[in-house]
Amino acid sequence: MKRIVLLSIGLLLLCSCENMLDEVPKNFISPSNFYKTAADAEGAILSVYAARADYNVTALQYMIEETHSDYSIGRGSYTPINNFNQPFESVTYGRVNAFWNTYYNVINRANTVLGKVPDIAMNETRKKQILAEAYFLRADAYLELVRYWGAVPLRLNETVDLSQVGAPRAPVSEVYNQIISDLKLAEADLPEVGNKTGRASKWAAKVRLADVYMDLKDWANAAAKADEVIKSNKYSLVTVTKESDFYKIFATETSTEDIYSWHYSAISTGFQNFVQWLHYTDTPVYCLGTGWWCLYVNVKSPLILNWDTRDLRSQFNIYSGFYKNGVWVNNPPTTPLLFKKYIKDANGYASFSVPIIRYAEPFLIYAEASCMAEGSPSALALERLNIIKRRGYGYSDLSVASADDYPGGMTRDEFREMVIKERAYEFMLEHRRYWDLLRTNTIKQVTLASKNIEYIDARLLYPIPQEEIKNNPALTNADQNPGY
Repeated sequence: MKRIVLLSIGLLLLCSCENMLDEVPKNFISPSNFYKTAADAEGAILSVYAARADYNVTALQYMIEETHSDYSIGRGSYTPINNFNQPFESVTYGRVNAFWNTYYNVINRANTVLGKVPDIAMNETRKKQILAEAYFLRADAYLELVRYWGAVPLRLNETVDLSQVGAPRAPVSEVYNQIISDLKLAEADLPEVGNKTGRASKWAAKVRLADVYMDLKDWANAAAKADEVIKSNKYSLVTVTKESDFYKIFATETSTEDIYSWHYSAISTGFQNFVQWLHYTDTPVYCLGTGWWCLYVNVKSPLILNWDTRDLRSQFNIYSGFYKNGVWVNNPPTTPLLFKKYIKDANGYASFSVPIIRYAEPFLIYAEASCMAEGSPSALALERLNIIKRRGYGYSDLSVASADDYPGGMTRDEFREMVIKERAYEFMLEHRRYWDLLRTNTIKQVTLASKNIEYIDARLLYPIPQEEIKNNPALTNADQNPGY
């Protein structure tokens, strides 16, 4: 937060020095003369997207959250994260502080758009879309904050000086209410399809609303929103009959199920770092550069041990070795299984395109939410769960029942357990599993079963940065999350 404020203060200080100059530059850019044209509005919203795709909340956050998942283990500087019976040590504490700062940077930039763009003379339809994108991105940032920190300061106006920094921790319910309000405003004015999938669309807002309703256990609304997306026929599941077909899903800008994704250049240092953290140094399957080998598969996890190898997603997500100069080389014995999803492939998939929302998600949201709302799985809920499983097993006609389908007759809790398992297999390394374990209140027992370690309460929430407590006059050390 301090970095955000200092940037604004620096601009104010520059402006205050005008009287010291004999001549004031006529083309000096300041907030008062920048937000004038449609091009300025476009540049402002792009700056929000740029902040959201920052390295701190792609590579670093993915690494830390995936290390919390039952199917993975951190190595190198991420090894201490595995100590779930202890609070974060200093290195990880500093990394999650960077997440906080980045999300509030996103929020502040979105607030700038929402405060400045309404006064710009430009095409009104496009103006509404830009404002809707800002609402979407602000909601997205607050969703990350409330999920992992709990109660957080709500800042809904641009911060331009230190007098505006003070904000108490708003209750979790208030933060979620703001997120829902922002997403509804976004849903109303976002375009049917974004400017490619790197920009928010109406359907991305609907899926995110369904996601939020899931957090709040508002099952009926979650199911309804997911159902809207499925019935829209705007997207379709990619047909998979062999393992390599999955690359078509992750070739985001040509995939029929890509609803919203982040796109990086081939030389970007954003998500590429996460990709490099997955692979062994001499492995030829990682996308770019040198592998750092800091996240590997937990072979003791029941999720991995019980994964049917006929499920093509198993082949797509993990590997035990590779061919080097025509000779098969096993992974090191200390890390016999590594993650394979994000690689450069002959089909053209590149790891610098990162899926955030894809069409498989509303199927699984609907299955879980409708079952929880109705008290048992309906035929439609079961069918939508099985559609995703059939695709995983390589069935080309997803409308036809298969021998691998989940059976009928499950109780509510049994069915939900299958949905959560299917989410783990479908969205491995896609920023889902850790939150699924938290929101279902199963992280303690799953961590014990998969890693044989107690998960303490202090790890249920991230620590608030000490810098925020020091600089925010509305906070004291008593506002810190438990254990820090």
